[in-house]
Amino acid sequence: MANSPLRWLLPVGVMAAVILGWELVVRLNQLPPYILPSPVLVAKTLVDDHVVLLQSMLVTLRTTALALFFAVVGGVALALIFASARIVEFSLFPIAVILQVTPVIAVAPLMLIYLNTGTAVLVCAWIVAFFPVLANTTLGLNSVDSNLRDLFRLAGASRWQTLMQLKLPTALPYFLGGLRIAGGLALIGAVVGEIAAGSAGQGSGLAFRIVESGYRLNIPRMFAALLLISLAGILIYAVLSLISWLVLRRWHESALARG
Repeated sequence: MANSPLRWLLPVGVMAAVILGWELVVRLNQLPPYILPSPVLVAKTLVDDHVVLLQSMLVTLRTTALALFFAVVGGVALALIFASARIVEFSLFPIAVILQVTPVIAVAPLMLIYLNTGTAVLVCAWIVAFFPVLANTTLGLNSVDSNLRDLFRLAGASRWQTLMQLKLPTALPYFLGGLRIAGGLALIGAVVGEIAAGSAGQGSGLAFRIVESGYRLNIPRMFAALLLISLAGILIYAVLSLISWLVLRRWHESALARG
């Protein structure tokens, strides 16, 4: 089944059936575009408004990429500190948990008060992407086999050698798993921040176009922008999954088992 064409044909067939059913519902019930636009109309809007929508998509992807970069840098750095000083982990980890469990939709309006629009959206995206990287990397660094740790100690390895040759390779699969989660969450955070900015009449990302289209009852453009957000999420997940597979494919069981 792993190499069977059905692996790819089934999802494509299901998606095609959903789109066909959507088109039939609109046509048979003669629904107006401001209630539910047809897939054909959404595709036409995507083509007609591609300049504006693609520019907005680039803004959203740029914010997502920056947020993910800062989440990786901050999360990995803090995880290394946590792994070397447990007192720091006990002191700061609850703060990271608070950032994670606080709804970003509640934080976004506050960010817009104290920061400019672009920075506020970036902070919202960073907040939700930071914790998965931190938590997974910390878990990986703390998951080193005790026997291997003792072996390195008996061999007289320095702390640097233990970190580079034992702890980091052990934590790498955990980090990459957290990275895939953080990529999707960064996009969600960017969208939430842009919606808050759009409600205040600011912004230029895809979510801002959704808010703008809602105010103007331009529902086909709203659906087109939503489609691009979904495609952006799929693209981010695919790229991060490919990176994970390329890094792990020669030595880790999770990649070897998937061929």
